[in-house]
Amino acid sequence: MNRRDRLVDVLVVGAGPAGLALAARLAAAGAGRVEVLEREDAAGGAPRHCHHRGFGRPPLPGLSGPAYARRAVAAAVGAGAVLRTGVTATGWSGPLTLETTSPAGLERITARAVVLATGARERPRSARLVPGSRPAGVFTTGELQRSVHPHGRPVGRRAVVVGAEPVARHAVRTLRRAGTEVAAMLTEHPRGTAVPGVALLTATTVTELRGRGRLTGVAVRHEDGRSGVIACDTVVFTGDWIPDHELARRGGVPLDPGTRGPSVDPAFRTTQPGVFAVGNALRGIEPAATAAAEGAAAAPPLLAHLAGTPWPGRGPALLVRPPLAWVTPNHLTAPAAGPLLLRSAEPLTAPVVEVTQDGRPLWRHRFPTRVSPYRSLRLPPGWTTRVDRAGGPVEVGTA
Repeated sequence: MNRRDRLVDVLVVGAGPAGLALAARLAAAGAGRVEVLEREDAAGGAPRHCHHRGFGRPPLPGLSGPAYARRAVAAAVGAGAVLRTGVTATGWSGPLTLETTSPAGLERITARAVVLATGARERPRSARLVPGSRPAGVFTTGELQRSVHPHGRPVGRRAVVVGAEPVARHAVRTLRRAGTEVAAMLTEHPRGTAVPGVALLTATTVTELRGRGRLTGVAVRHEDGRSGVIACDTVVFTGDWIPDHELARRGGVPLDPGTRGPSVDPAFRTTQPGVFAVGNALRGIEPAATAAAEGAAAAPPLLAHLAGTPWPGRGPALLVRPPLAWVTPNHLTAPAAGPLLLRSAEPLTAPVVEVTQDGRPLWRHRFPTRVSPYRSLRLPPGWTTRVDRAGGPVEVGTA
């Protein structure tokens, strides 16, 4: 089959909030041909399926996810970016050359800069290694939203939601909109955010799915050894997000072991010259507004790259100590301009976070709140000016 070869200035893979915000800034700044590829038939990313309101920064009470997505698409196209949907990047044939497939055929696209804005996905039941039969009625949040909102398909009569984070609450609202009773929310963590009228089971895990043809119940076990079965015909696995990093891996772009996304510096540069990464491709789920802000923030360093600014060396790695889960950016080539995002693997109460390098303290702060595994802490960037670029790893931990 014939393959067409093309050249562009910037190739953005992924038309979610981050990719669209970056494309809009680059096109408006005259970066040449800025092309955005989206494998789905419509652009906008995950917000297209999120019909709750409050999108934007600051949150707008009347702005739904689909409306927010339409605004982002209009801004990118209006600025002059080229948006192509139904196009999948399948691999690399060079450091800055991507192979793509679409109904129009095969292409090989070479760019002066490639941006990975591929977003994140929820790990389904199979990836969570939940045993049992394979009945109908098992969803992730995204699958649930696509079934209810665009298609209006029936879901079930009685559901269990596995998760107790913000996305789980949206799943409860979607189920109720579909006329489904929510029997319980459950989480393996010792705390979770309850929804009025729904039982919340903490420190509880799903041990088995039951049913032939259609789900009939989920077996659960509490950390103290108690167990039981909750009758239901629907179960929704929420949260447990992972960056959509397959394209990065195929291109040999190093991944950070904590985030499982491409390792980047404060300017969203990977260690592969000319390749940037932004948004939830970096670490899983953050709000759409956070991803869009990162996309916009990546525009100046990308424009500098197009103007000939040399690609920096890796710089000291940023590492976290348990119970912290990850930090982004992942290595420091220069001082950060914006806040660093930090996640804990477990709930913490008023933690003291400290940053050190080679035993030398760089920053210390007590957060006077409860810290959830579902929301990031924002570390101010000022201390990054004190990092020794020739020194050892920078460690972030709790005192």
